[in-house]
Amino acid sequence: MKIIHSQEILNKKNHEFYKTTTLDNLEGAKEIIEDIRQNGNNSVIKYSKKFGDGDFALPYNFIVSEDEINQAFSVVPENVIKSLQKCIDNIREFAQKQFECIKNLDIEKNTSQLGHRIIPLNRVLCYVPGGNYPLPSSAIMTCIPAKVAGVKEVILTSPKIKPQTIVAAKLSGADKIYRLGGVQAISAFAYGTETIEPVDKIVGPGNKYVTYAKKYVYGQCSIDFLAGPSEVLIVADDNQDPSLVSADILAQCEHDKDARGYLVCFSEDFANKVIKSAQEQLSKLETKDIASISFEKSTAIVVKNIDEAIKISNQRAPEHLELMFDGAEKISNNFTNYGSMFIGANCAEVFGDYCSGTNHVLPTNAAARYTGGLSVFDFIKIQTYQMLSKEYSKELSHLASEIAQQEGLMAHKLASDLRRN
Repeated sequence: MKIIHSQEILNKKNHEFYKTTTLDNLEGAKEIIEDIRQNGNNSVIKYSKKFGDGDFALPYNFIVSEDEINQAFSVVPENVIKSLQKCIDNIREFAQKQFECIKNLDIEKNTSQLGHRIIPLNRVLCYVPGGNYPLPSSAIMTCIPAKVAGVKEVILTSPKIKPQTIVAAKLSGADKIYRLGGVQAISAFAYGTETIEPVDKIVGPGNKYVTYAKKYVYGQCSIDFLAGPSEVLIVADDNQDPSLVSADILAQCEHDKDARGYLVCFSEDFANKVIKSAQEQLSKLETKDIASISFEKSTAIVVKNIDEAIKISNQRAPEHLELMFDGAEKISNNFTNYGSMFIGANCAEVFGDYCSGTNHVLPTNAAARYTGGLSVFDFIKIQTYQMLSKEYSKELSHLASEIAQQEGLMAHKLASDLRRN
């Protein structure tokens, strides 16, 4: 981890610290998508075999069967299943409370009625990565809000799917579980194949190829957002335990070699203490081969005061934001750009990853400037309606006709004028 000072980056939005990754055409990705779009299952099988995501035989055994689901429950330890269920309960409780905030709207106006209806999506795909680690937590985080929102069919897919992920998907209410991954999975569910029905929306994390594919198919179906490598930004004062700070940074760094940890602190001495602690923890960490590379590329920023810390954090818009300084709860509202916020030393970011209740599918790559994390709101449509009385229709026709005249849209004016009779 390198140490820099705030004056090096304040008011320099083109500084390396603020740079985001771009999704140019990754080699072969576009061609894979178009191949699957044109040739369906045969191309899905071809690329799954090529990239080591599965060797499928005819008939197309893309779906995890009930027998395989039962087998997964038999091999996953009972204590793990109980822990997954408790996590699911917490995530569901939070999602249900969110959903209670969403209301149908009905307005009575001039003997007429206007409003909106909350309508769940029909069919969604929850994508769960299957690369470095099995991620049953991502099955929970994507399926639960979709089910709470009332999505009619929730599909989960993951390459080389592990028993833990199968169990988590089943407990979370997934209607179907597939064993597909990568660009080929995104393409198949966006456009459909001979045996795969296209979905209305694709959600969930993935590597840069999955993210590129989501970007490419957007418009054919919806997506949640374009996520990049995992990241955490921790604002910590000198009173904090360096070992807690370093552990939370390493928890992000172990995701992959492109993950990043950012420390915003008030002295170079504290930054060095965190670095020393991280090096000690890395020496004993089973994932050090990945985490050490990410940590080496991470950054500590020494600021003069909390105002600088707030400005830097809001400009960086991190995926995870931890506030570990005295009085953090009193000024937490000044931090406005983040995927999810964790206030106080007791609030480990990993609790949000697994079990506290909030969702861990979060915007990265500075996308928190304009969007929040995955939630029940991602699985609904707010659709307006109106039902007008004859009297109110006549009243509105005067307004509409005048505006249509100004715009030169004479058929609009005609449709409006006819309502006056």
